[in-house]
Amino acid sequence: MAELLYRIGRLAARRHWIVIGSWLALLALTAVTYVSFAGALSTNITLPDTPTTRVSQQLEREFEGAGGGAGAIVAETTDGSALTAEQQAGLATLFDQVAEVDSVADVSDPFATQDQLDSSAERVADGRQQLDDGLARLSEGQAQIDAGRAALADQRAQAREAGTLAAVRDQLDAAEQQLDDGQAVLDRQRALVDEQAPRLEQGATLSELGSGFRTVSADGSAAVANVTFDVSTNEVTAEVKTEIEALVADAGIDGVDVHPSQDIAQTVPSILGPGEIAGVVVAAIVLFVMLGTVLGAALPLLTALLGVAVASLASLSFSGIVDFVSVTPVLGVMLGLAVGIDYSLFIINRHRRQLKQGAELHESIGLANGTSGNAVVFAGVTVIVALLALNVTGVGFLGLMGTVGAVAVLVAILMAITLTPAVLALVGRRILRRRERALLDAGTTYEDDAAITDRDKPMSTTRAWTVLGLGVAALLVVAAPATQMRLGLPDGSTQPPDSAGFKAYDIQAEKFGDGSNGPLLVVADLPGPVSEDDVIAEQAAVGEQLGRVWNVEAVVPIGASEDRSALAFQVVPAGSPSSESTAELVQNLRSYTPTTVSGGEATLGVAGNASAGIDISDKLSEVLPLYLVLVVGLSLLILVLVFRSILVPLTATLGFVLSLLAAFGGITAIFQIGFLADLFGVHAPGPVLSFLPIIATGILFGLAMDYQLFLVSGMREAYAHGAPARVAVQHGLRAGRAVVTAAAIIMISVFAGFIFSHDATIKPIGFGLAFGVLLDAFVVRMLLIPAAMHLLGESAWWLPRWLDRILPDVDVEGAKLERTHPVHHAADDVPVDVRG
Repeated sequence: MAELLYRIGRLAARRHWIVIGSWLALLALTAVTYVSFAGALSTNITLPDTPTTRVSQQLEREFEGAGGGAGAIVAETTDGSALTAEQQAGLATLFDQVAEVDSVADVSDPFATQDQLDSSAERVADGRQQLDDGLARLSEGQAQIDAGRAALADQRAQAREAGTLAAVRDQLDAAEQQLDDGQAVLDRQRALVDEQAPRLEQGATLSELGSGFRTVSADGSAAVANVTFDVSTNEVTAEVKTEIEALVADAGIDGVDVHPSQDIAQTVPSILGPGEIAGVVVAAIVLFVMLGTVLGAALPLLTALLGVAVASLASLSFSGIVDFVSVTPVLGVMLGLAVGIDYSLFIINRHRRQLKQGAELHESIGLANGTSGNAVVFAGVTVIVALLALNVTGVGFLGLMGTVGAVAVLVAILMAITLTPAVLALVGRRILRRRERALLDAGTTYEDDAAITDRDKPMSTTRAWTVLGLGVAALLVVAAPATQMRLGLPDGSTQPPDSAGFKAYDIQAEKFGDGSNGPLLVVADLPGPVSEDDVIAEQAAVGEQLGRVWNVEAVVPIGASEDRSALAFQVVPAGSPSSESTAELVQNLRSYTPTTVSGGEATLGVAGNASAGIDISDKLSEVLPLYLVLVVGLSLLILVLVFRSILVPLTATLGFVLSLLAAFGGITAIFQIGFLADLFGVHAPGPVLSFLPIIATGILFGLAMDYQLFLVSGMREAYAHGAPARVAVQHGLRAGRAVVTAAAIIMISVFAGFIFSHDATIKPIGFGLAFGVLLDAFVVRMLLIPAAMHLLGESAWWLPRWLDRILPDVDVEGAKLERTHPVHHAADDVPVDVRG
């Protein structure tokens, strides 16, 4: 591989204009395919065959008009006063306009709905009062009849004693008949009351259960119109959402603010914003300090940006065929920029060092490509494998994110080993500082850093133990918050405070309760179909039991299935969609079996946005351990192959696990617990983004192996050339420390730029990757690994003989290439006393 890359480097240097032109042509081609075939990005994350999707499919299949997606339009007066009749009319016109938009099945009138709710409650109250009055009259009538019968019995007894019974018998019999007739009337009235009372009680039960549900706030200052689509939420196109947003924005109702909910207003995050640009600027400064010239600093940036453009346009060209989650291309940009700059830097830095040692230009380019370029290919392939392994999770959108990220890394590798040599040939010796060029012109060359010197004196064993102990303890402390990690998806509360989605969420939470932002759809499957007359009784019976479940604020019947074998309810939780209480409520409802009127048991299914987020988080939590085992196992195999050692891969893998857990701890502390939340712009701490742990695991694994490779391969090379093990550790650290430090700072700055994105999905990903690289590069790779290898000494490179015989010799750093193509130095009489 090293020899092949050497030849590619020299060929690219000789044919630099062809290489540059080919990449520009490829950029133009991907731009054409993007314009021709790209589709809209989705802001919704869904998984097939989850409890939520199964319930949603049942609603669509068995309940007419209940299977589509939903959103809301929230209105509030600017001064907090009640909505006037004129304002209500303006809102009603707006709702009618929204109802005419394609894919919109219906828009509810919140004022009519609230009137119906209020009048229903009034009718129930009136009915109950009438029932009570009727029962009182029945009791009074019964008392009169009973008194009449008692008086009649007394009269008969008196007449019998007086001997006048025969004379008054007819009169007494007539009176008794009147009492019997009165009793018959009372009995009929009582039977009628007994027949109507259960229905009234059922209506009263349903009314009480739904008393916590409102579409107009209690003070009349806010209203919520539910927008129902005739397709699922993830199938609602961006054009439809944009049209609704435009109608809402142009409503122009005096004294009323109108906002679409997050389901409608959610926007695709921008790929490059001010924070991302600031990250690139920091990277440019680091490159300038490292390379010493503006031209040298510009080259890695230009190649990385070109690579990002090619990879992003190529990937998005397929968005018309495959559903892309909006965060997917942003992740590709993150990775493409970070590794693109780093990979180019590694090759340029090696080339500069060789030029300063007196190498001929094209020979130096070829050697840099065959040595550092070989390491870049190996490290990049490791990242690609880790990202592609996301496909084994069985989670579609996650596999696609991994694939797009892998494409970005692949393009970065190809750019580094073809375009970088071509541009270096074009630049020539101007890649060096002016002073360095002047010294070379004077015949002075620089010392070869590969030589063992007094600077490679090993650290003391005491220091090694101290560094190792303190470093591990510090990482474990930082990792501690990860034990409290909860996973979830962003809701309206995590959107930027000035966004429509956040304002709609905030109004609903304040005026209607936290649970109004994430109502649950509950389907109760009955033991069998019920008659049409028994539907209300079943709704009341099941609904009453649902209302008794902890954390339920309101229960509103939606309807019955076409065959009346299932009932649907809207359940409003007391907590917010992302709260622990709502997650617990979903689990409680799914395990609950309410009793039906007939004494059977109903089974419950739960759907809704809150339920969907819980299902996705649960699924990803299940696959994370499997993926972690896969990545750790892959790490061990690759490192055993590269370093021909058992203990070096073990220490590298344990270090990766420590830095990963510490990164999870930092993410949890800031984005869930709220530690330093203001500093990072987290105004609503909540659950950690559900797919962040698994994405971070894959990316950080690949990057950790990059740094392990560039640092420890130098140690391995020095040891193979006869240096004592502990001296080799210090030599490899000294040789690779500067370039790895620069590369890590660049990567951290690029990732950190995304922390200040307005998007709640991008922000934690940027932080997690930046913090993870910070810990892995500066704590694990530069402190813990050298300390551990110092303590291991010669045993660090132990490998069983049988394994040594069967393992191929992977020359990652191109040592064989260096021996067959030595750098040609200046004449022997020229002093070599200048250090790079």
